[in-house]
Amino acid sequence: MRSSSLSVLTLSLVLPAVSVPAFAQTETALDPVVLSGGLAPIRAADYGRAFSILTAEEIEKRGITNVQDALRALPGVSVNGAGREMGQVRIRGGEGDHTLVLIDGVPAAGGSREYMFAGLETNNIERIEVLRGPQSAFFGSNASSGVINIITRKAEGTGYGGQLELGNGHNASVYTQARGKNSGLRLSFGELKDNGHDLSGSNGEKDGMSRQWAQLSGDWQATERLSFSVLARWADEVHENDPEPGTGTNFTNILRDDPDAGSFRQEHALTFGARFGRNEERIVHHLSVSNVISKSRWYTNIVADRAETKSLKYRAEIGLDGNVASAGHVINLLAERQLENFVGAYQSLTKRQQSSFAAEYRGDLQDNLSVQVGLRHDLHTVYDNFTSWNIAASYQVNDQIRLHSSAGRARVLPTWGELYSVSTSFVGNPNLKPEINNSIDLGLEFSTTDGRGVFDITLFKEELRNEIYSVWNGSSSTPTNRSAPSKRQGVEFSGTWAAHDQLTFGANYTWLDAQEWNGRPETRRPRHELGLNATWASQDSRLTLNGNLRLVSGNWDTAWLSTGSVTAKMPSYAVVNVAANYRLRDNITLTGRVNNLFDKDYADAWDYKSPERNIWVGVKADF
Repeated sequence: MRSSSLSVLTLSLVLPAVSVPAFAQTETALDPVVLSGGLAPIRAADYGRAFSILTAEEIEKRGITNVQDALRALPGVSVNGAGREMGQVRIRGGEGDHTLVLIDGVPAAGGSREYMFAGLETNNIERIEVLRGPQSAFFGSNASSGVINIITRKAEGTGYGGQLELGNGHNASVYTQARGKNSGLRLSFGELKDNGHDLSGSNGEKDGMSRQWAQLSGDWQATERLSFSVLARWADEVHENDPEPGTGTNFTNILRDDPDAGSFRQEHALTFGARFGRNEERIVHHLSVSNVISKSRWYTNIVADRAETKSLKYRAEIGLDGNVASAGHVINLLAERQLENFVGAYQSLTKRQQSSFAAEYRGDLQDNLSVQVGLRHDLHTVYDNFTSWNIAASYQVNDQIRLHSSAGRARVLPTWGELYSVSTSFVGNPNLKPEINNSIDLGLEFSTTDGRGVFDITLFKEELRNEIYSVWNGSSSTPTNRSAPSKRQGVEFSGTWAAHDQLTFGANYTWLDAQEWNGRPETRRPRHELGLNATWASQDSRLTLNGNLRLVSGNWDTAWLSTGSVTAKMPSYAVVNVAANYRLRDNITLTGRVNNLFDKDYADAWDYKSPERNIWVGVKADF
């Protein structure tokens, strides 16, 4: 894993020559870069905001097969919730819908909905990038706590391949790709079938899930100055679960085993991009149009909720003192038009629109001091206009020490569910106001003199206003805005150390103090999360062994019992996973992993049992 402690990051993926939204803009070929640095790429050593990167190589060595587990390995990121189906990803203690999730630079969910990672595998992923802290100045609403960008594989040559894994089900994917002199095309698809486990822990039926997916990506260099790209993806998921009827009498009988409970989900996304200009020019133009649709429904519902986002973006990249590739001072200008609509089982078609204008300045003020400043103004048809901002700086003290700091302001719009959902126990509130987050952080990066170790520690503090919370009236709950602010602060640590050429150690730790307005701890936000991992490779690099430990403590959760709601501190737990890879041939690799090696009984939410020990073996081939 690479976090903001890495001052050198090499570009390891051949992406389309055309950018789609800001995240996919890879044509600006800076040497060490962070693809998700804002409106355009930026050198890691210049980047002042806190970030983490997990590459495909690291994911494979650790035996990680789903994005939820990959994110657990990063500082400042917490993954927990009501089972795998409703697992939420929180950055710095924010709500799940305060994190904007992108896939190849495009929102993963339509209608500004919170994205659920339950079935998203790592089969087709090249890298995962996480920006921590408010990013609305660059990416708009929902980027309040941070941004997660999942970059998938693109055509790197001509060939085909795939992988198959068997265990408590199966996980299979295949791809074919071709690259010519001026164009590339890659088609991939797969299926995951996880037989699951009994969420209720009452020896009932297993609650499993399945996911089928497909993706197409392509790029074409039409002329020396003009290029195009296309990205299309589709996914269909089925989840089984156990309900909470509200009749439990203690923390161990909250769920009721039910073989007929579950939900369906679908994802559709299509993006076209164009780029005009060369890196040797002072101005490069980017244009993209995208459409993202998310559908979901419970087994018991006939009509599905459907949320859609249509977006049109234009960006100009301007080098003030040279061409865009080498300029020490760069300005990016963005204009965006976004249309969202929602229709559901209990809500007729509802629309909202937003026009946004943003500017970003990046400058090398000295050889060792770089700054980034972003400003965005949103004109909304439903809510008041809003200006978000972000400022960051990186200062290289010497060859071993680098300081980085950032501050920002962001806004999160109420979700469609909070506004309009209706059920037997929940009634939406169409009069909700957006939440506003203010944040500041300060970090220090240290590299050992021999270059084998890199460590980073970041302190942050945030304040959330207009927090949306639910009020229970005896028969149902309704969301409303809190008048007093909620505060969060914490420490994020990450580090890697190569003991020698064959053995590498890594660690990440997060201390989080997330409080309600009255000083009580926020639920499902662990106070302590520690991750340790070690990777050993044979001298010929054919065999790789990995072990990782995850420790969680200080997590509070609310249980809904027959006597009412009870909030209590959950037991701490530690989970160990191991994995092995053996390169049988240059293009064939055997894989194996054991999750929850010691068969630990643990949970992130009351009575939602986590999976028992499970063993998977597989093979991966590329031709």
